[in-house]
Amino acid sequence: MKHTSVLLSLTIAFGLGAALARFSGGSPFNLAATAQAPPLGAFDRVITQNTQRMIEEGRRIFRFDTFGDEAFWGDTLQLHRAIEGGGVGGVGPGVSPKTALAVGLKVDMDALPPALVDQVKAGKVDLDDPATTLALLKINAVVGVTGFFNADGSLRSMGVQCALCHSTVDDAFAPGIGHRLDGWPNRDLNVGAIAALAPNLKVIADLLGADPPTVVKVLKSWGPGKYDAELIQDGKAFRPDGKSAATLLPAAFGLAGVNLATYTGWGSVTYWNAYVANTQMHGMGTFFDPRLDNARQFPIAAKTHYGAKRDMPDEITSKLAALHFYQLAIPAPTPPEGSFDRDAAARGQTLFEGKAHCAGCHVPPLYTEPGYNMHTAAEMGIDDFQAGRSPDKRYRTTPLRGLWARQKGGFFHDGRFPTLRAVVEHYNRVFRRNLTDQEITDLVEFLKSL
Repeated sequence: MKHTSVLLSLTIAFGLGAALARFSGGSPFNLAATAQAPPLGAFDRVITQNTQRMIEEGRRIFRFDTFGDEAFWGDTLQLHRAIEGGGVGGVGPGVSPKTALAVGLKVDMDALPPALVDQVKAGKVDLDDPATTLALLKINAVVGVTGFFNADGSLRSMGVQCALCHSTVDDAFAPGIGHRLDGWPNRDLNVGAIAALAPNLKVIADLLGADPPTVVKVLKSWGPGKYDAELIQDGKAFRPDGKSAATLLPAAFGLAGVNLATYTGWGSVTYWNAYVANTQMHGMGTFFDPRLDNARQFPIAAKTHYGAKRDMPDEITSKLAALHFYQLAIPAPTPPEGSFDRDAAARGQTLFEGKAHCAGCHVPPLYTEPGYNMHTAAEMGIDDFQAGRSPDKRYRTTPLRGLWARQKGGFFHDGRFPTLRAVVEHYNRVFRRNLTDQEITDLVEFLKSL
């Protein structure tokens, strides 16, 4: 009886399939290939519209929203006075466009009026004059920096955006001037040198229990492309070997499907957005993380109650969703044609998934582990200093797509390995993979192709 029932079910199913095939003019087994997608329903259209809105809103927030942090960078630190210079009411020599470009600030060429572009090309714009920098700020052309101006044209305050550290330009017009590349880490940007210009560093000195000259020393120790996002939580400015505790600015592209956002985890992408906007950019918002109440690990954070921050008005929380959405939409950039050896990369992929066992942690196509992608320092064969500054005391498995776009400054959290070859040689030694020189070369070419 059981076999008869199964046979009857199959017969009915095949008969129905055959009937549908006659109706559609095709085989009973290729309906999926010939059927057209059904029209979108009303809520499907709502989803599509919401997607576009979130992308556009998130892009605007990423590029232009200060979250009210001008109250810190301008009103408190007075950094805008160092930018404008003593000639127009500020302090010091001011920051000219040449100086700004030298410390890694970027200019969005698409924000430049055509007349100004023509003047720059003709050499009629003084790039040594801080007044030119102020003019660029007035048209929102300096990536990641917003100037707030008085009615008379003088600079009243300034704030920063996500794009300051996590965007660069393609140099289409000139070095440092081009079309925006959102999500790319600005490895030219010397955040510490810029912040060190601020006339009033007392608020940071008080947090660290130091004096302003010491704060300047710490800030200037970071160097291009690095930032210390834990300094005002634990006060650890230098590693045990005396080098700066700052880490390389991470990429903000290729994060879709990736659980944790930074070298040492901390939390999801949107967690890190809230953390940075509230505690690093010093925007006005709400942030909650009771782990920062651990006075032994985070003495400064526990003292200042960073783990339970609530400002009014809150200029951050309502923007986190769109910001998150936009970041997840930024793909890892495709390597330029000719930037790697295709034949060697093909051999390297075989090694990556086979003999070298790289895919055990860097699982394709995410090239990090789905889920909790964290490892101890011992598993990675490195010291645990930076891991020890994070709540979970581990390092994240870095997503590998777009590695070619973040080679400047080196690899790993602190740039300790200057090249991809040095990274592969490290793991070859630690995990005893016995890769030959040619195999290492092939593996590097594959990494460059991602």
